[in-house]
Amino acid sequence: MRKSHPIRRVVLAGAATVSGIVLLLSLKPATDPGAAQAAGVGAPPAASAQGGAQAASGTVTGDAAQTQYGAVQVRLTVANGKITKAEAVQAPKGGQSDQITANAVPKLNQAVVTAQSANVDAVSGATYTSNGYKKSVQSAIDKANASAGSQGSGGSAQAATVTGDAVQTQYGAVQVRVTVAGGKITKAEAVQAPKGGQSDQVTANAVPKLNQAAVATGTADIDAVSGATYTSNGYKESLQSALDKAQASSGSSQGSGSEGSGGGAAQARTVTGSVSQTQYGAVQVRVTVAGGKITKAEAVQAPKGGQSDQITANAVPKLNQAAVATGTADIDAVSGATYTSNGYKESLQSALDQAGG
Repeated sequence: MRKSHPIRRVVLAGAATVSGIVLLLSLKPATDPGAAQAAGVGAPPAASAQGGAQAASGTVTGDAAQTQYGAVQVRLTVANGKITKAEAVQAPKGGQSDQITANAVPKLNQAVVTAQSANVDAVSGATYTSNGYKKSVQSAIDKANASAGSQGSGGSAQAATVTGDAVQTQYGAVQVRVTVAGGKITKAEAVQAPKGGQSDQVTANAVPKLNQAAVATGTADIDAVSGATYTSNGYKESLQSALDKAQASSGSSQGSGSEGSGGGAAQARTVTGSVSQTQYGAVQVRVTVAGGKITKAEAVQAPKGGQSDQITANAVPKLNQAAVATGTADIDAVSGATYTSNGYKESLQSALDQAGG
């Protein structure tokens, strides 16, 4: 066996060191494939919603990305602007998917930590899982960058880009990304919208109008576009999710700045968790947090139709009450509503991750 030359070792070591420094300084907010690129935002890479300008550590959960074989959702641990850990909290399972997930996810986790971005290669034989994984990672990075943007100092409002949850409609998913500065929406764009057949024409007509309306009103309370009711409703729901996230980031950065004025009262903020897919339908939870405590919990999505209506009506109020009582996602499942309970707890945990709790 040939021994490696000492000079070659030095050159390789030096190159690795330079590469490591470059990766440390970059947390690139690249967009998803096929999505319109967000406006350039000079937000520094971030840690958690509860940290300061030099937050020691924070956990951010990306949106659940739906794939042909199941949902993929990624949680990142960020310290001082560097991704230190990546893990899939959801991944396709059952049958052959178990083997594919077991092979692909560890490789994707490692690749994200190495690349410090969502721009990683798909794992051979796991294209759908890889694409879903990268989309969820990018969502988590967007959230981290939004949190960092809201923590900027110097008095001037710093822009932050936030991606709302993907909302499933009858004709396809709708997902909205907004740029917020000074508490106002300066840009809105659909990074996902129904496509194929007649949907192409409907989307091309509706989305620009919805984008314009979002910027004009600064809220998700906008009129549906005629002939595009499903797309409009999905757009507004995803837009509200993005605004909730932006508000959560802003609230967390303002809550501990000056204690001398304002009576020291904790500032309440509302956070919407990621959509959790269950066997009987989607579950999504919104919480209001003040002083580090959950003051209100509600399900903005829950299984419906047939027997699910009765189960949801019985289970959700109990889960809401348990979330407020415990202040965590570690709550008991409601008897007879195991799937809904598990989805609720998963979405609740996502909301608490965003709130920094």
